[in-house]
Amino acid sequence: MTEHRPWRGVLVATALPLNDDLSVNYDRYAEHCAWLVENGCDGVVPNGSLGEYQVLTPEERARVVETAVAAIGGERVMPGVAAYGSAESRRWAEQAGEAGCRAVMLLPPNAYRADERSVLAHYAEVARSGLPVVAYNNPIDTKVDLVPELLARLHGEGHIQGVKEFSGDVRRAYRITELAPELDLLIGADDVLLELAVAGAKGWVAGYPNALPRASVELYRAAADGDLDTALPLYRQLHPLLRWDSQVEFVQAIKLSMDIVGRHGGPCRPPRGTLLPGQEAAVRAATEKAVAAGLA
Repeated sequence: MTEHRPWRGVLVATALPLNDDLSVNYDRYAEHCAWLVENGCDGVVPNGSLGEYQVLTPEERARVVETAVAAIGGERVMPGVAAYGSAESRRWAEQAGEAGCRAVMLLPPNAYRADERSVLAHYAEVARSGLPVVAYNNPIDTKVDLVPELLARLHGEGHIQGVKEFSGDVRRAYRITELAPELDLLIGADDVLLELAVAGAKGWVAGYPNALPRASVELYRAAADGDLDTALPLYRQLHPLLRWDSQVEFVQAIKLSMDIVGRHGGPCRPPRGTLLPGQEAAVRAATEKAVAAGLA
């Protein structure tokens, strides 16, 4: 772990194991966090989109963070603190700090298409919690785009220390580095991992390591080190799975892969439904191929 920048390295946006009755299985979640670290991951990001935070009760959401901290230590846990209101996001950041976490991840306002002034105020409010904030740029889902110029301003005003970049536009990596060289760029979408690692990303907030941690960590380390002889063949092997991280059904796909490799993914809470038969067949085939190749 990096002492002062705990968001560096491979941090898994954890899927949340649910029981058949859709209650949270906290024991399995604790075991999952520990298993990820044992298999080379640097930490976890609970209560992100993969963790279905939008459909958790406040009590469940708080307990998820506390469970992760108890399992692997607060320095390895960077919770998502997204909420409709800035005050609520700040409260979640404060809860994370009280639980022992060293940083949080924050989407821009996502209840409406916020303008730049609102985005700046939102991040300023959550930064007042005292914890370092990593922005999460997901213009596909939030309709708010943290473009490089806005990220540089947020960083320049002291509101953010890093950004999980999920736009899919790998060209932004170079512009972000030019405008804010001290802002840590984190890979935000699994299927552009190689491109952003080569461009200098300092970490990966990752989806598919939930199912394939060892191979995923090997891929990230090789890509970050510029070892393309190792990274490129592995990237090609894993890409049929990694690209699901950028699909609407990413939670269901990753949970299915977890089930196939012997982890407990389990069901999702509504309104997320099950995969369509063709989708399930594609995920199953790609996962089984990865298992057969020794990547699980």
